[in-house]
Amino acid sequence: MSLNKNIIMKNIIMKNLILITLLLFSLQGFSQSCDEMMDYVKKGNFGTTYNSYSSSVIQKVTFYDKMIDYQSYYFAIVCFKNDFYGCSEYIYQVGSRTKFNYSLDYYSSAGKAFWKHIEPYNANLDCAPDFE
Repeated sequence: MSLNKNIIMKNIIMKNLILITLLLFSLQGFSQSCDEMMDYVKKGNFGTTYNSYSSSVIQKVTFYDKMIDYQSYYFAIVCFKNDFYGCSEYIYQVGSRTKFNYSLDYYSSAGKAFWKHIEPYNANLDCAPDFE
């Protein structure tokens, strides 16, 4: 009886290892392209947008919650104003309370709220602009 349990356990472990390996390879593919990551996060998700009409740099920030393999992930897509019309989007993977914290501060200064609540997450996806 214990031999059967060992075989079953080995099969379960092997299947889990294969599944984890496939998951890592699929996530690695997303990290190669920030645009693909943004498309994936936006797909089927409306998000919550905070417009910043008075900011000279930030046009808007949209927060998304995404469920991946039964885990919640949180993203902010920041739209930085261009010299002309429109903006350039960058994606940040942020903490679960970032949207709430940003919403409290962005009215007084969207730029300061960005630096305080979103920019510290700039290395998570390596999709943020270089401000140096």
